[in-house]
Amino acid sequence: MTVSAGGGDNMMGAIGTGNVQPGVVTVSLGTSGTVYAFAEKPVIDPRGEIAAFCDSTDRWLPLACTMNVTVATEQVCRMFGWSHEELEKNVHTAPAGCGGLLFLPYLNGERTPNLPNGTGVLHGMKTETMTAAHLARATMEGVTLGLGYGLNRFRELGIQPTEIRLTGGGSKSPIWRQIAADIFGVPTICLASAEGAALGAALQATYASHMATGQTTTFRHLTDKFVKLDESTRAKPNSDHKELYTELLTRQGDLTRRLHAADYL
Repeated sequence: MTVSAGGGDNMMGAIGTGNVQPGVVTVSLGTSGTVYAFAEKPVIDPRGEIAAFCDSTDRWLPLACTMNVTVATEQVCRMFGWSHEELEKNVHTAPAGCGGLLFLPYLNGERTPNLPNGTGVLHGMKTETMTAAHLARATMEGVTLGLGYGLNRFRELGIQPTEIRLTGGGSKSPIWRQIAADIFGVPTICLASAEGAALGAALQATYASHMATGQTTTFRHLTDKFVKLDESTRAKPNSDHKELYTELLTRQGDLTRRLHAADYL
């Protein structure tokens, strides 16, 4: 009998989403959010915002984690008594950037940036943006901007994403996938399998079995064979929104720092 050590959920998720080569980045839109990538060498963040994990392929898995993703959008649904379909419809009716309405989504504190006592903030409210649809879209944009902060930190540390593979409940939303592509600035796509971590565990077991019996294989070969993308979910960045979301990401970071410096976050 062959026994394998296995790995953590994100490490298995990386294998199960084909995140075993440079350029591919996985983003999980779950209750919390994660951004992680493949690296040949350790990625050490002097600011301590990106975790320097090992992966389960004998390489490295730089990872950023946020505490508030679908926890925030689910709160919006509860507030207005909406289904997920009604949330989707309302987000569609509000314009990109929400007319300047910006949501700092730190409802449960935050890990990236490091704000354990943080709270949520709505900034830029005007009569025309004080609507349920604007609040819904600002929430979806706000949590995605938070993940965009982590992705930009990856870029500063030398990781250049070429494709984002989305997982988690939020990835089922077409409008959210488009917002993510626009904010991240690279195409996003979902996997044919909704169970990326479980698939990754199966592929790791397959790799271990091959190694134990003297068969030659690689994780890249296994993921190329078994990890399938759902092309119907692919979203490409809208160039018309690039400047808008770049400005919003800068404003979110600036507002967060100023409120934290004043001891309001």
